[in-house]
Amino acid sequence: MSSDEELLEALLAGEHRALARVISKIENRSPGYRDLVSALYAHAGGADVIGITGSPGAGKSTLVDKLAETYRDRGETVGVIAIDPSSPFTGGAVLGDRIRMASTVGDMDVFVRSMSARGTLGGLSTATADAVKAMDAFGKDKIIIETVGAGQNEIDIVRTADTVAVLVPPGSGDDIQTLKAGILEIADVFVVNKADRPGSDRTVQELRDMIQLGNGGGGTGGGGGGHHSQEVIDAHDDWDGEVDDTDEVAGWTTPIVETVATDGTGVDDLIAEFGNHRTYLVDSGEHADQVRGRYAEEIRTLLREDVHAMLEDRLEDAGGIDDLAESVREGETDPYSIAGELLDPVEDCLDELEVDDAA
Repeated sequence: MSSDEELLEALLAGEHRALARVISKIENRSPGYRDLVSALYAHAGGADVIGITGSPGAGKSTLVDKLAETYRDRGETVGVIAIDPSSPFTGGAVLGDRIRMASTVGDMDVFVRSMSARGTLGGLSTATADAVKAMDAFGKDKIIIETVGAGQNEIDIVRTADTVAVLVPPGSGDDIQTLKAGILEIADVFVVNKADRPGSDRTVQELRDMIQLGNGGGGTGGGGGGHHSQEVIDAHDDWDGEVDDTDEVAGWTTPIVETVATDGTGVDDLIAEFGNHRTYLVDSGEHADQVRGRYAEEIRTLLREDVHAMLEDRLEDAGGIDDLAESVREGETDPYSIAGELLDPVEDCLDELEVDDAA
């Protein structure tokens, strides 16, 4: 048995050390990581994946800590992936060990892992999705992803999480107007954290008005295999938790939950809304659409990575990108011609495959 097979067996047996090693292997893209991730798929699919995002200073880390603590009090195991800004020197996570996750320190059933955003749009890398699979296969009941909070680019979280909570701090009316075309539209649940501060009532009302006007809420993660397909987006906006006479599930209205994460106020209500959304996803069939879209995006991403790597090798065989660029500068050729010449053999191979399949 290879070392990777032993590592996989240890992970499936519930050894946290093995889980940590697998995620490190995934994040570092170490040799053999792909075979390891491939083997995880058969054991994943049972966890609820919750995304927590919002502007910096909204209290995301404190809320995640309280969520993990509450889930543990209910007997559920938790995995937390904290996406931190990348270090400009090492590419690693700047915030490191997440010292703010204080309440669950020492609880082995709360596994916290910081991961670097690595400059990826939205602060989520392919490695994050693979790390989620590792925690899922391990058997974690709840997996919470806390993102950097980088504004509208955070919409990438919808490709990984089943339910997205967007935190909005009190008194952020101007921010709501600015962000409503982006980050606010991905919310399955709005959270007005620090609700004991002045301005919270106004923020709640502004969010409520925005939802009623149809300008936000409803998890409009966009098309192209994102959070919701367009068909379920349309139904998502109006769900009231009821099933009509035709046994079809109506749409979803994004709730607003007020919390004070420092003392746990409202956390039970928030968890209840997460549960309601999970019920909606399953009953409406949207969860199947989410998973299908997620896998489609993973396939596209892997194909892009592999084709890019193959073309880089072809570029080197052709003398390197600098020599090719110089030939363009000297007027001997142009970028379009070079790209066509490099892709011709790939297209020929694909044509041959099509002929073989037809035969």
